[in-house]
Amino acid sequence: MSTPKPGRIGRDWRIWGPYLSERQWGTVREDYSADGDAWRHLPHEHARSRAYRWGEDGLAGFCDAEQRLCLALALWNGRDPFLKERIFGLTGPEGNHGEDAKEYWWYLDATPDHAWNRWRYHYPQAAFPYEQLRAGSRDRDRRAPEYELLDTGVFDGDRYWIVEVDHVKADPTDLLMTVRVTNAGPRRETLHVLPTVWFRNTWTWEPESARPELAATGDTTVRVDHPTLGELELRASADPTLLFCDNETNTERLYDVPNTAPYPKDGINDHVVSGAATVNPDRRGTKCAAWYRLEVEPKATVEVRLRLRPAGAPPGADFDEVVARRRQAADEFYAGLTPPAASADEAAVLRQAFAGMLWSKQFYNYNVARWLDGDPGQPPPPPERHHGRNHRWREFDGYDVMSMPDKWEYPWFASWDLAFHCVALAHVDPEFAKDQLLLVCREWFQHPNGALPAYEWDFGDVNPPVQAWAAIEVFAIDGGQDLDFLSKVFDKLLVNFTWWVNREDADGSNIFEGGFLGLDNIGPLDRSHLPVGGILEQSDATGWMAMYSLAMTTIAAILHHAAQRPALDLVHKFLEHFAAIRAALERQGMWDEADGMFYDRVVTPGGGVVPVRVHSMVGIVPMLAVTFVDERILDPAISAGKQFARFLDRHGMRDPVKLTEAGVLRGEPGARRLLLSAVGVERVKRLFRTLFDPAEFLSPYGLRSLSAFHREHPYTIEVEGVRASVDYQPAESATAMFGGNSNWRGPVWFPLNYLVTSALERYHRFFGADLTVEYPTGSGKLRTLHEVTDDLWGRLVSIFTVGPDGRRPCFGWVDRMQHDPDWRDNLMFNEYFHGDNAAGLGASHQTGWTGIVADVIRRRHGMVPSVAEIVLGLEEDR
Repeated sequence: MSTPKPGRIGRDWRIWGPYLSERQWGTVREDYSADGDAWRHLPHEHARSRAYRWGEDGLAGFCDAEQRLCLALALWNGRDPFLKERIFGLTGPEGNHGEDAKEYWWYLDATPDHAWNRWRYHYPQAAFPYEQLRAGSRDRDRRAPEYELLDTGVFDGDRYWIVEVDHVKADPTDLLMTVRVTNAGPRRETLHVLPTVWFRNTWTWEPESARPELAATGDTTVRVDHPTLGELELRASADPTLLFCDNETNTERLYDVPNTAPYPKDGINDHVVSGAATVNPDRRGTKCAAWYRLEVEPKATVEVRLRLRPAGAPPGADFDEVVARRRQAADEFYAGLTPPAASADEAAVLRQAFAGMLWSKQFYNYNVARWLDGDPGQPPPPPERHHGRNHRWREFDGYDVMSMPDKWEYPWFASWDLAFHCVALAHVDPEFAKDQLLLVCREWFQHPNGALPAYEWDFGDVNPPVQAWAAIEVFAIDGGQDLDFLSKVFDKLLVNFTWWVNREDADGSNIFEGGFLGLDNIGPLDRSHLPVGGILEQSDATGWMAMYSLAMTTIAAILHHAAQRPALDLVHKFLEHFAAIRAALERQGMWDEADGMFYDRVVTPGGGVVPVRVHSMVGIVPMLAVTFVDERILDPAISAGKQFARFLDRHGMRDPVKLTEAGVLRGEPGARRLLLSAVGVERVKRLFRTLFDPAEFLSPYGLRSLSAFHREHPYTIEVEGVRASVDYQPAESATAMFGGNSNWRGPVWFPLNYLVTSALERYHRFFGADLTVEYPTGSGKLRTLHEVTDDLWGRLVSIFTVGPDGRRPCFGWVDRMQHDPDWRDNLMFNEYFHGDNAAGLGASHQTGWTGIVADVIRRRHGMVPSVAEIVLGLEEDR
């Protein structure tokens, strides 16, 4: 029984994995309404009865890489009105802070080959309080916290089930599933456990396609026959009852139209819950459950097992032997990833963060042209959709396993989130990370005009262009050898960079717009739909483009130094772009010396300029654009006499002596390096005073998204008769400007924290101990930027680790999470964290970008090479 080396995984080991969503209902793909209200078109109440068009969902789900066959778990406590087949949560309009999953489940462990995976769920023994959760949320306004499942009292008295599922592989096509249920309560209870296998419905949408079949071949065995998967066999332990129906819509229940399938999708549900004759007595269909009725004593655990493998295969390794070997391999893998100096608590955080990243993969299927036009033999979609959401993206055709931000609240890829996912994933599966960055640039994802798709709610939305930065980081984490990857992604990003220059710089001034830009309307105005005339010149958009220019400069320099391809002219091209953007930032007056940050500006139709004087991360982004280049690249760029040379001239720095005196050219002649920063060194120092001020951005747990200055000093802007304001709100925002919980007024979130610390490290690489800053501001303590970075990293990690008071800040004041041994070590990686106390907020499983804490743990213990080290190594090799 061979084990692949994690990180260099053969494609066959990726055939099966946790690629099943936890919410397919309420998604854009399944929305065929005229008004684009995805939540209402396919609500949770329809999910058990309606065959999905584009994907599937389930609990602890596994499927093949094309999601032809799914294997997941269903449960019933004997009191619920229907089976628990998927995670429940509130829709965007139902929650007082937007959509919100209302259950407790955890990704405890996983390896990148998906040969070892562990999932955990806590299921009430009383009836699940669906309506109580809805009503409790309706009764709360946006200033109140969310009403959670623990608040309902349904877990009082420990009356709940602990359900753990292990998916283990003996080989790439031999899958072992273990379900363990523990009665945490005080009395003997019965739990119905229904491991379920089914085919994604493809035959309804493709009338000529062959229909697969599941059929019982004994009391515990099921034949799985699919035209492209071949013939498999599912074997269940003990003595379940095999139940069969079809993955087809129950039109009678939903639409009062006679069913075409006599045993539709919810047939197993209706049979188990109410005894209805809704399962096929011939024991065949396209959906099958092995029904176990388990009576379990208090504190006792019962286990059931299933095995899915090719039919007729020789006897495989013993079940227990496979599990033991895979567990040992996982332990060895994570022992190698964990820094020796890391604490046991940090090691646990690292392992669960990576587990969440690996579990959050999902098969993503969305052909926009087919979605707009409809399927053969099906009713055509309403004509309104041809002018609605994503109608300009007909070329988009996703059919891939992708890393998702979250498989319930965000069960669709997001291009800028994905960049952070890939940096984390590069530690455990660099090939997958590189594939993901290349995928969003492929011709069936990238728009012909060069734009990258944002996310399915609006592919045309504009997010920060961080893919080039991520590509460099992934390249470095992987050892700095895969020049072919770097060259491929560079070519695609050339087109995207050109789109940015042509489409998001309205007047050609090199001051950029973009709107939303991933910062979730952090200011007083909706930046995507400006409520006044004119344009919004954005300091963050301009900073992102300066950062993009320098990242592309770095990639071109790496390719040139490594003799992968002659790229010196492209180095110069991006140096020219950078110089133009730097000049524009200086010229346009976006910098405020008194406040120590940059501000957006509204340019009105009459030519008036109104600064948006909000102390937020928007004004910090220009600082992120920093790198350094060696003088062998500089000399030709200067001699060309273009923008870059004029940029140096303006500062009297074309002369190397003057550059050295200014402190931005360092090293010995022949090996000197020039610092390139969108913000001058003196302004950077001033900006640091604001950034590191506890009364502004520096919280005990990282950097706030909006300054605490606005706690006592709310900001109000008046422009063209529109009055808007913003104040510091460290938790969920009370502002409904952009809907849901997407108006951030102070929480700590990882993406900007991570990018700030990355920039600080680049400054430190250049200046070393010669540059110190007061940190925290007002403390009188001078520290190097590496010391500052290490402290910020420590603050971020401490969100998840047990502090001196015995509490994990991420759990807030939820006593059960903090102290109950069945809960306290099961981590969630929330979307963002309270700006003052770091309680987890937003999406509870946003492992997508918060999972980068695993990278932080490795990086702060010296286990990650810097980009600078890779580039310098290439220079020296050459």
